[in-house]
Amino acid sequence: MNIFSKIINGLKKTKDALAQKFNNLFKKSELSVDFYDELEEILFTSDIGVKTSLYIINEMQSRAKKNGVKTTAGAKSILKDIMLELLTYDEVVFDYPMTLTIVGVNGVGKTTTIGKLAHFFQVIGKSVTLVAGDTFRAAASSQLAEWAKRNKVRIISQGEGSDPSAVVFDGIASAKSKKTDVLIIDTAGRLHNKTNLMEELKKINKITNREWTEAKHINLIVLDATTGQNAISQVDAFKDAIGIDGIILTKLDGSAKGGVVLGIAHEMKLPIYFVGVGEGINDLEMFNAGVFVDAILN
Repeated sequence: MNIFSKIINGLKKTKDALAQKFNNLFKKSELSVDFYDELEEILFTSDIGVKTSLYIINEMQSRAKKNGVKTTAGAKSILKDIMLELLTYDEVVFDYPMTLTIVGVNGVGKTTTIGKLAHFFQVIGKSVTLVAGDTFRAAASSQLAEWAKRNKVRIISQGEGSDPSAVVFDGIASAKSKKTDVLIIDTAGRLHNKTNLMEELKKINKITNREWTEAKHINLIVLDATTGQNAISQVDAFKDAIGIDGIILTKLDGSAKGGVVLGIAHEMKLPIYFVGVGEGINDLEMFNAGVFVDAILN
């Protein structure tokens, strides 16, 4: 089986929403004003976003003119190149030991994602410890404990209402003593108007950097693909608070709005680390730009 088959299958709804439109568009023989108008409409309605859509159109027109491209076949190649450029960052490299602080608003699938991340790193032979840093939401720790049990990994937690920073401090001390490879820190579902919660996140970030200087520290935001362009405002809030290194996009398999990947990568200048493509524990895949672009354009 193709190792990227889950991503391809996960993009089925997005592909189905776009494939016929792109196929009809590229059946046209020559580039024209009508061609670009139709392309603009396809991009606008694919949750790519106005800013990114206009950037793509302008780049296509500029490159087509510069290279003397006058046919739609040549334009399709240009479109692929532009999309790949928007999604391509330096290769994601995990150095160990490492902390992953996972943030995001309620309802995006953050706890489930953490469980899948634990499984992912175990499969590649790394030891994992979870930290139940969401002491704000009732039952958050117990839900994370279920994932820890399922993955047979350690979990550091305290009671509901405890100081999240204290839990993180304990988690780091435990991970260091046990020589854990990956420490995954859960956090409360933050809302952009919850100033106190954002301050708490800053404190957690400060503790991880101060208490485990030899570890690599990565902040990842979990976004729900089905929310489309609304996801971008969520990134802004967290980016301002603690700095975000990358994105995990969940529920990609349940959305026809996969085009939001392009908008997020372009506007936020952030790489997509993982995509969720199903409900199973194995259904978290590292993102591959080439597979994504081929899936929606071929």
